[in-house]
Amino acid sequence: MDEYDLYINAKKPAIGLYVPKGASLPDLADKKDWVFDGTAAQDLLPPEVVEGIKADGHAFRDMD
Repeated sequence: MDEYDLYINAKKPAIGLYVPKGASLPDLADKKDWVFDGTAAQDLLPPEVVEGIKADGHAFRDMD
């Protein structure tokens, strides 16, 4: 089963960013604002997040 790393934006903690496990963050201007928050298995994520990761290499998620 696929796993994904979660990063939380320290300035906006309600925004999460998922990438494939072990992948680096996408080319973000504010890369330093993102803090690693753990790894999640595919079956723990909403299907639209998994689809976004597979299509774009990353997916944002409202963590509220």
